[in-house]
Amino acid sequence: MQQLDDLNVLASFLAVAQERSFTRAARRVGVSRSALSHAVRGLEERIGVRLLSRTTRSVSPTDAGEQLIARLGPALDDVAAVLREIAGLSARPTGRIRLVAPRLAAKMLVAPKLEYFTRTYPDVVLDIDTDDSPLDLVAGRYDAGIHLGEFIERDMIATRVSRDQRGAIVASPAYLASHPPPSTPRDLPEHRCINIRMGRAGVYRWEFDLGPQSLTVGVDGPLIIDDMDMTIGAAMDGVGLAFTLEEYVAPHLASGALVRVLEDWCPPFAGFFLYYPSRRQQPAALTALIDTLRYHADEPR
Repeated sequence: MQQLDDLNVLASFLAVAQERSFTRAARRVGVSRSALSHAVRGLEERIGVRLLSRTTRSVSPTDAGEQLIARLGPALDDVAAVLREIAGLSARPTGRIRLVAPRLAAKMLVAPKLEYFTRTYPDVVLDIDTDDSPLDLVAGRYDAGIHLGEFIERDMIATRVSRDQRGAIVASPAYLASHPPPSTPRDLPEHRCINIRMGRAGVYRWEFDLGPQSLTVGVDGPLIIDDMDMTIGAAMDGVGLAFTLEEYVAPHLASGALVRVLEDWCPPFAGFFLYYPSRRQQPAALTALIDTLRYHADEPR
């Protein structure tokens, strides 16, 4: 706050020096003449140098005052220019937006809209980090994040960016030909399963629901992978069962490259949301990103 006060006092001095009048300068900066005179006198006393020569009829800078004006004018112009530039962030999409999202969400939801976003908002730099762990946006200096609704803190503003999702347990036809398909999640310990690591949250424990029953199963298998494309590739190669999202593997299910099991145990759940700390003084670039990624019920699958 002291630095802001100093800036106000310096701007007041410059106004008096430019106007050659306390009365006109007071009108210009919107304060009383006495307050302006007190501020300038306080500045002179603090630095121990007289900056203005005053008579009852005129005001003019001293040599010291002229030296200060020569440096102060351009500096305050620079400050004003920066403030105008920053203020423009709320009106026109420009600047850098930092987004963090799980890799799966980034591929499914962000990647398909990058061409549109960069073409429509050429003055915005979208800086994307992929991280499967739920993160503190403020501590990480992110403007927004994407995650499943269950991982988003209640004090965040959240906007849906995907339809409801469903889990899908999948394997190749070759794997299922040599391993009887599981009939319940309790059969999974008898199978080779491909584990997926969710960032710093660790290895994901597979979650299931069927009516009132809820089960969480820690599975075992020959692989632990932190990339869903590698996981799906391994499942297609017959390594074992994999847990993924139905929407993500829909083409492989349609082609028969993968077969789904335990479908009854995988009901729909709320999908991905874009979240951010506050609506107050929201940059136009963030508004543009929200509008681009926002899910609409009439979007094609």
